[in-house]
Amino acid sequence: MSRFNHRKYRPFTPIEIKNRTWPDKNITQAPIWSSVDLRDGNQALVEPMTVEQKKELFALLVDVGFKEIEIGFPSASQLDFDFTRWLIEEDQVPEDVTLQVLTQARPELIKRTYEALEGAHRAIVHVYNSTSTTQREQVFRMDKEGVKQIAVQGAKDVQELAKQYPQTEWIFQYSPESFTGTEMDYAVQVVDAVTEVWQPTPDNKVIINLPATVEVSTPNRFADQIEWFCRHVKNRESLIISLHTHNDRGCGVAAAELGLMAGADRIEGTLLGNGERTGNMDIVTMAMNMYSQGVDPKLQLGDMDRIVSTVKAVTQLPVHPRHAYAGELVFTAFSGSHQDAINKCLANQSDDKPWDVAYLPIDPRDLGRSYQEIIRVNSQSGKGGVAYTLAQEYGLSLPRWLQVEFSPIVQNYAEQDGGVINGATMKQLFEDSFATDSSPYQLGRYELSKDKSDTIRADIVTDAETLSVSGQGNGALSAFCHAVGQHLDTRIDVIQYSEHALGGTDSQAITYVQTNINGTRYNGVAKHEDIVSASLQALLATVNQYLLKRC
Repeated sequence: MSRFNHRKYRPFTPIEIKNRTWPDKNITQAPIWSSVDLRDGNQALVEPMTVEQKKELFALLVDVGFKEIEIGFPSASQLDFDFTRWLIEEDQVPEDVTLQVLTQARPELIKRTYEALEGAHRAIVHVYNSTSTTQREQVFRMDKEGVKQIAVQGAKDVQELAKQYPQTEWIFQYSPESFTGTEMDYAVQVVDAVTEVWQPTPDNKVIINLPATVEVSTPNRFADQIEWFCRHVKNRESLIISLHTHNDRGCGVAAAELGLMAGADRIEGTLLGNGERTGNMDIVTMAMNMYSQGVDPKLQLGDMDRIVSTVKAVTQLPVHPRHAYAGELVFTAFSGSHQDAINKCLANQSDDKPWDVAYLPIDPRDLGRSYQEIIRVNSQSGKGGVAYTLAQEYGLSLPRWLQVEFSPIVQNYAEQDGGVINGATMKQLFEDSFATDSSPYQLGRYELSKDKSDTIRADIVTDAETLSVSGQGNGALSAFCHAVGQHLDTRIDVIQYSEHALGGTDSQAITYVQTNINGTRYNGVAKHEDIVSASLQALLATVNQYLLKRC
């Protein structure tokens, strides 16, 4: 039998719940956020953070706007103990930020926890013990009553020791660890026994944290568990229901979102999802999901580059380039059709209109990103990406007909080079292809006069001589076509023409011309302070291409 055998696994058994309400709910406001980066995130690292790294991350979490920050497990780690003392003794905790620490439901650890927090103006003491069937039967080898009594005694110890530190405002939190693997009626029994000790009120609530320590079901089944629990637990109005989801099935964010819809009030997670195994719930993703729906996440995520660089530095973990909202490439389009759609939508977007841009759920500027990062050109790119890059980086507003002509040139180069083409390379390709107004012919002096038609007399300079030409037409460009065509004894027709001013201090204009010479189309581009001169030079650029091809 193959070792890859699905029959060894049992499907998750869903709970029965009638008239569930969460599917009809929407998330309309942010939850209470609690960052566990410094505790849960830290313990998942191959090399735990140094004190200096913890300080840097704590400062970031405060700046982002977290009001509750779990800083460590001070009873189990001297480094965490010392960091807790530094925060308190050096007055590093803002008045509106509450420290949170974790402890097992063991009296000696709870005592050490309070020693670490002495002098804090406000703190959450988070006590936990595992309640799941697997842990009870195989790890603790205890019955339900024995495990429940561990929780009750831990609650009593937390409450009694708090009395010895009356200068601190204490908030109690309890977690039935591995909640998702616990029988729901038993989970309610344990929590009810804990809150019977603490006696919370609507004005003095306690936190009940329901961890998906291991993600064992689809998010909808987790939401059923949360709604069932909220319906059956005692004193619901005196509880803050908190969720702590993990990402074993890749659904940590979805589970937290549906759990919030099912009645939860508070979310624990980490920036960018660092955590045990496949990670914790990613607060950046969940908060930005709300933001994209017009909901204020109550977190300041506008400097995403700082968030990413800090998290990478302190965790020594990479951030995937396609990581939602935070990755380097999440707002980048390589596909030609995508680029074209983005380019068109951006041209139609203004600050007084709701955001509505194809392929971009949010405005990259909101996260400190530049529009220049949205479209990057490779062999899969199309004319929209090419046009966007030249417009953003060099102010070249290519008419659509020229986009069509230039795009294959870029793609051919990309296929040969095998990588992404930067703006400078693209601009050089553009000039090499179309700004060919200096060889073999170059525009010299010219005069325009007008009678019944426009007449031009112009000098065309070559390496060997200066040629004088003249012609008539409806406008300077038409007259110049006639003049050059007579000299070459061929017909030159202007098929397309476009012009625009270039930004900057030199007040130059740029013209784009497409001609038909002997049945073949050529494209020319030229810049000059005078728009007529630019037009004549652009036309001469098409003639030069014709002459070089004829040779």
